[in-house]
Amino acid sequence: MAEAELSIIDSLADIDPAQWQALAGDNPTLAYAFLHALHETGCAAANTGWSPRYLVLQRDGVLQAAMPLYLKDHSRGEYVFDHAWADAFHRNGIPYYPKLLSAVPFTPVTGGRLLAHNAEDRQLLARAALQVAQQLGTSSLHILFPDDQDKQALADAGYMLREGVQFHWENQDYADFDAFLASMKMEKRKKIRQDRKRVQEAGIHFEHLAGAAITDQVLRFFYECYVSTYQAHFSKPYLSLAFFRRLLAETPDSLMIVLAKRGDAPVAAALNLVGGNVMYGRYWGTLEFVSGLHFETCYVQSIAYCIRHGMARFEGGAQGIHKMSRGLVPTPTWSAHWVADPRFADAIADFLAQETAAMNDYIDELAEHLPFKAIETS
Repeated sequence: MAEAELSIIDSLADIDPAQWQALAGDNPTLAYAFLHALHETGCAAANTGWSPRYLVLQRDGVLQAAMPLYLKDHSRGEYVFDHAWADAFHRNGIPYYPKLLSAVPFTPVTGGRLLAHNAEDRQLLARAALQVAQQLGTSSLHILFPDDQDKQALADAGYMLREGVQFHWENQDYADFDAFLASMKMEKRKKIRQDRKRVQEAGIHFEHLAGAAITDQVLRFFYECYVSTYQAHFSKPYLSLAFFRRLLAETPDSLMIVLAKRGDAPVAAALNLVGGNVMYGRYWGTLEFVSGLHFETCYVQSIAYCIRHGMARFEGGAQGIHKMSRGLVPTPTWSAHWVADPRFADAIADFLAQETAAMNDYIDELAEHLPFKAIETS
């Protein structure tokens, strides 16, 4: 085997897209086009506090492994919250930022972070990232939403693990949406039907637009809705219209929009990412309030689409215990952490041990309240 050459790059421009895709697989959030668009449109760039420091491993000039890394001077857009850690550092007169982060910016989707063809190179990346963090003099290194094989590699390399929870829908080979409803407890089934009726009585109907069916006019309307959601919470959106336009131009098949309309006039929209027989619920917005519209547009319509197209899973995004009533079930997520200062590392390790036990209890409690009928066993 040729000798491995590790280097740090601040742009994907010099990386062969096909070689990157061979590592990234079919997760749309790890696609070359997705990540490169985030950087090239300025959404995840140095001036927004996301400075790319990608760790790449090559042999004979061919990309063999890679790890998306960012030098960060804040904790926004991450969905794994470490503000209390940053505050503890600050109160003790120790800088927490910059920190080193491995994640897909603004995207709480589990996937590969140690992108490699084999376990040996995954381990190599996990250890090399620690050396990069030390060389850069960062307070800490954080890997967000790694998949199971990366989680194991990170634990083996000495990272501390942190457990979280999201809510995902799993397709049980439902023949149609009515079959899915029939699998639910009566009160949950009744609630969904009541919500759907209210939306219908408001004159709302839906269109599912995928790939080339998404016009620039539809995309601009979606973006207006997306911005309105942030404005309603007195904040600014992370992503630009240029970013979404670039995705539509370069990877149209990764996009699906649920468009809510009254007559010919659009009212609300949700944009999902699609890849590997999985749909990822990502962004939504509306120009008016209609009771039940949020759940119908974001979850019910997406589940119906997945059933119709035989998709295996719908991931509903970060947080949201309310999603359980729509058929999404609690699913553990993970992050991995390394902290340079041994005093803080010990304190955080103690905290994570307690938090993990509490999270496991929470997930067990949620499992007792699943919206589905009990399966009879003989």
